[in-house]
Amino acid sequence: GYTEHGKGFDADTCMIFTNIHNQSPDISMGVTRSAGTGKEVLGGGDQGIMYGYAVNETESLMPLSCHLANRLAERLAYVRKVQKADFLYPDGKTQVTMKYNEAGKPVCIHSENISHKLLEAFIRCTVIEPVIDPQWITPKTRIHVNPTGRFVIGGPAGDTGVTGRKIMVDTYGTVGKHGGGAFSGKDPTKVDRSAAYMARYVAKNIVAAELADRCEVALAYVIGGIEPEAITVNTFGTGRIPDSSIEELVKSVFSFGVADYISELNLRTPQFLKTAAYGHFGRDDQGFRWEETDKAWLLKQLAF
Repeated sequence: GYTEHGKGFDADTCMIFTNIHNQSPDISMGVTRSAGTGKEVLGGGDQGIMYGYAVNETESLMPLSCHLANRLAERLAYVRKVQKADFLYPDGKTQVTMKYNEAGKPVCIHSENISHKLLEAFIRCTVIEPVIDPQWITPKTRIHVNPTGRFVIGGPAGDTGVTGRKIMVDTYGTVGKHGGGAFSGKDPTKVDRSAAYMARYVAKNIVAAELADRCEVALAYVIGGIEPEAITVNTFGTGRIPDSSIEELVKSVFSFGVADYISELNLRTPQFLKTAAYGHFGRDDQGFRWEETDKAWLLKQLAF
């Protein structure tokens, strides 16, 4: 699901605290390095395993269910803002569950027992039908609109859980793995963010190069590590060449130092407001460097 929190506060009741200080010296001594060569060298700001995922179900190489949920969320916001549907509120969410066949190909939207018939008809007409191809909707498809019967009080005033945001929505909607660390609010030395972006970049280029239909890239880090302890490629049996061979190609084409991620993917460029809704991946129109497939030609050339 996606949450778009309302903007604007009553100045008489809102207090804003600022608490800015240096990073913990315990962490900083592992992050900040000097190579003595003029080249920036950084250690990872945390330990963990970060994942990137790509699959050729959509043009953006994102899982179809996640792609559709993101587009529905964008459409819902458009209808609310542009078409002035004032009975819709900012705290909108979407969720799509796809049914797959034994070959791992999407068949239809899995899962009509709806109350609030007018609201359902409006959402179906203005949000769902402009986004979802009719081939994915069958007579057995269940469409839920406010299944509890009422949703008026939303956002942090109605429920907790804002901190860290929704990490599966930010990535692949449960189809691909997630290392567990939230992205938003972290500087790029935190590999929770930068290595996850790099893993997506690598996985997307592998699928774009047609080395596999589906690919997961895992990068394992220790805190202070300049490069990952392990780089693993899993194509789930869809690879045109062995996964071990793809791993070797990846290591020869991409640089996996933390400072290299930051430079390669322009992670010090102000751009992250655009990631506040609709996910961090699969958005080719936002200028995100990690969504480019500029290395696909080289991977393909080296592989074949």
